[in-house]
Amino acid sequence: MNRLKQIIRAIIISWMIFFIGVAGYMIIEKWNFLDAAYMTALTVTTVGFMEVHQTSDAGKIFTIFVMIAGVGYFLYITGIIIQAVVEGEVQTLLGRKRLDKKISKLKKHYIICGYGRIGRVLCRLIKDEKKDLVVIEKDDDLVEILEKDKSHYLHGDVSDESLLERAGIKRASYLIAALGSDVANVFLVLTARQLNPDIYILARASRPDVKNKLLIAGANHVESPYDIGAVSMGLQLLRPSVSSFLNTALSRRKEAIQIEELFIPKTSKYTNIALKDSQIRQDFNLIIIAIKKASGEMLFNPHFETLIETLDTVIVMGKTPDLKQFATAINPKSKF
Repeated sequence: MNRLKQIIRAIIISWMIFFIGVAGYMIIEKWNFLDAAYMTALTVTTVGFMEVHQTSDAGKIFTIFVMIAGVGYFLYITGIIIQAVVEGEVQTLLGRKRLDKKISKLKKHYIICGYGRIGRVLCRLIKDEKKDLVVIEKDDDLVEILEKDKSHYLHGDVSDESLLERAGIKRASYLIAALGSDVANVFLVLTARQLNPDIYILARASRPDVKNKLLIAGANHVESPYDIGAVSMGLQLLRPSVSSFLNTALSRRKEAIQIEELFIPKTSKYTNIALKDSQIRQDFNLIIIAIKKASGEMLFNPHFETLIETLDTVIVMGKTPDLKQFATAINPKSKF
């Protein structure tokens, strides 16, 4: 806005100088408008062509003032241009430095490699609940979108190990390989696993035959957007009501029914309590869909006598306010 005001001010000043010069020559020298305008243009721009007519002493004095005003005006314009260039570069450098400093402080964060259609959707979903994420993207056009989305990002090729280290891969908990090429994703998974053996890696695969290669390379889980899309479309055709329910439950809209997973820590008051005695349904109006045991076993539609044990993950369905209350009851320190 300040830069726009300066530009508008410069335009107004230029026209003021021009019309004052024209009016002065017309009044002092009695010239017509064209001759006065031509002489003003020559004087302001300091081109140095011959005078239109012989000027009087008063005209010469006026010409000196017009010339000084013109030179001062061009110096003013030059200053604005230099200031704009320098300030732009300084702001860019300072902004990048501040962003790098924020990224260097992140711990247990998400690293998303690739900000295409898949990567951008993933970022939006993660940012709804977690603020700690870094995007790595090499496409200049997508970097501009990242800046508009106000996301933490690094610009460059993920094949460069130093870029992954700048993203804090050794401190991160999750890495998403969402590059457009399967070959690039395989190489990324190999590199990431080497840099951080404990990081959880979710990889994207365009073809079914690449899934096994990504798992061998070190990915914890591999998804194919095309397979998921096809299953979703088929479910919409064959089970439209089920599809509508799942879309609502997984939409993350606060007013909708949601499905959430909540971890049971050792200090929880629900540890070693049977579902029938937990009063979860009565107190929070939630439905227990499944319980994932610490061993990885999944108990779907658990029996009312099933025990909730330490390190279990309870999968519940209900409204957001009720889920928040239950999360707080499980762990008062929860940031649900």
